[in-house]
Amino acid sequence: MKIGRCAVWPLAAGVLAVLPMIFHSGTSLTVLSLTGIAIVFALSYNMLLGQTGLLSFGHAVYYGLGAYFTVHAINAITQAALPIPLPLLPLAGGLAGLAFAAILGWVSTKRSGTAFAMISLGLAELAAASCLILRSFFGGEEGVTTNRTKLLPLLGWKFGPQFQVYYLIAFWCLIAAAAMYALTRTPFGRMCNAVRENPERVAFIGYNPQMNRDMAFCFAGFFGGIAGGLAAINFELANSALFGATQSAIVLVATFIGGAGYFIGPVLGAVLVTYLQTMLSDFSDVWQLYIGLLFMATVMFVPGGLAHLIMIHERPLRAGTIWRLIPAYALFLIAVAAFAASSVLTIEMLDHVMTKPAESSPVSFFGFGIDTGNWQVWTLALATIALGAIALKLLSGPLASAWDRTLRATQAQKLASL
Repeated sequence: MKIGRCAVWPLAAGVLAVLPMIFHSGTSLTVLSLTGIAIVFALSYNMLLGQTGLLSFGHAVYYGLGAYFTVHAINAITQAALPIPLPLLPLAGGLAGLAFAAILGWVSTKRSGTAFAMISLGLAELAAASCLILRSFFGGEEGVTTNRTKLLPLLGWKFGPQFQVYYLIAFWCLIAAAAMYALTRTPFGRMCNAVRENPERVAFIGYNPQMNRDMAFCFAGFFGGIAGGLAAINFELANSALFGATQSAIVLVATFIGGAGYFIGPVLGAVLVTYLQTMLSDFSDVWQLYIGLLFMATVMFVPGGLAHLIMIHERPLRAGTIWRLIPAYALFLIAVAAFAASSVLTIEMLDHVMTKPAESSPVSFFGFGIDTGNWQVWTLALATIALGAIALKLLSGPLASAWDRTLRATQAQKLASL
């Protein structure tokens, strides 16, 4: 098992190295770069939420500070002509995130639960306001720009082309992910889990829960700062948007959708949410609504996230009993597809009618032109939503029964093999 876990990292390195060879267009490289940044950011946030049980509404503070300090470090090195290559600069963002997390964390982590969440929100608003007040450092609304190509080349790379920037981000993504995973396997990581589950018992056996929370907060700030530094290198810009509530909300949504209870969860969530952010906006004006609905559906029906949904199939898959779920899943997924497609069609037609009432052009839906003035289309869409909801309700029982039979068969097979 340990050998299998260690083999994941060379495999991940191979995948990161090969991806630009498969997806080599400019858009693809940009999406891959943003995904790598989002993975580091989401994993750093999960050190608070998933590992220590701290719900933060202001993790973007350390992301933004990391970006600003990285930009200023690049400009200072360029001006002084110091022989420091660009790949070392994300450390400037990480150290900035660590320093401010150490200062703010000692106050924030004295309380947990709702109090901690509100304190983190207040600090986020304070940081956002400071961007417009301390213009000499934050540059006001325009932010601070830089030029990454003016630093010392590394092995002939000046990191001008996007594919070179991607490999820099991929390198730091792999290193940061491996470091954060290693932290979860240490006694400190286990104690963070204990603080998450029962801080009173942790205090009873002689450990300080607040100290554990503070250390986790500092590590999260460090890796959040590295993510911000990578973002600054990618965009060659740091502005007030990095501190915004939207930035904190996106990492929260990604972590929840992916599954905060698993290390791989934030990775899955970051990949999915980044893809939706960058690609879904080309197809719909209300793409943010779909991300919100996906978040709500995850919290209501799959609270463990995508990672939990995948991991619960591991035992039946190994035992070879997962085929028992195929008929129930097939019917259930058909109902899900019908409900989702009709809901998307209804949302797009409503958006067209409310925001573009004067336009007579049809709504494009999977290559088909839909006339929003046709009442039959509205009737069909609403009827399909109702029928899909009823079908999901009726099919949930057979799906649960299929799971019971599968788990019993899995357990029986395990006992027979002993």
